Amino acid sequence: MSPVLELAGVSKDYRGLRPLRIHELRVAAGEPVALLGFDQPAAEVFLNLVTGATLPDAGHVQLFGRPTTAIDGGADWLATVDRFGIVSERAVLLEQLTVVQNLAMPFTLDIEPPSEDVRSRAEQLAREVGLPAAMWTRPVAELDDVARVRVRLGRALAFDPAVLLLEHVSAGLTKAEAEELGADLRALAARRGVAIVAATADEDFAGAVAARVLTLDPATGRFRDQRRPRWFRRRLG
Repeated sequence: MSPVLELAGVSKDYRGLRPLRIHELRVAAGEPVALLGFDQPAAEVFLNLVTGATLPDAGHVQLFGRPTTAIDGGADWLATVDRFGIVSERAVLLEQLTVVQNLAMPFTLDIEPPSEDVRSRAEQLAREVGLPAAMWTRPVAELDDVARVRVRLGRALAFDPAVLLLEHVSAGLTKAEAEELGADLRALAARRGVAIVAATADEDFAGAVAARVLTLDPATGRFRDQRRPRWFRRRLG
């Protein structure tokens, strides 16, 4: 079976200190992977590359066994992007609208109020991402940082993606909040059979959300696996 995501020999200049380089990365269907070593600008470039929004200057990116260079026009690209769920602060929330109204927006723009069917679908998303019913009618502006991430997660899940892309989602959270969020995300993705690719600077979150934690060497583009075999950890202890 082809990986859901594969990058090889990738380089992309984005006017940073150096180009974003990725020597090799493969993500299997349903696999949770966390990537350390991306600052905010590099993470944005990475997400644009893996969704086909931009093309690499060198190397290749394949999505679901298909190179991004084969994406033909806007309709084809939109169909490709629908297979990803993106959780990022760049995904705008409407602050004065309620949690349910924000979660209804992927399905319809008629949200004042949403229809019974749409409201039911939005409430199911809220329930799935761990937002208690008491929050559903509150404006998003009143939510704390963790709840806002969960609203974005609900929006990202609306169209049943094959891959969740997470962009520094634990920024500003406490260690305990980050670990709880990471564990919840990993369990949710496992239930759905969804892969996770999390670009993060938070080692605690990375360890909770992913089975494989990789650290990027920006000079070479190579990843180092943070996890050690159990026998190795026992010898160190």
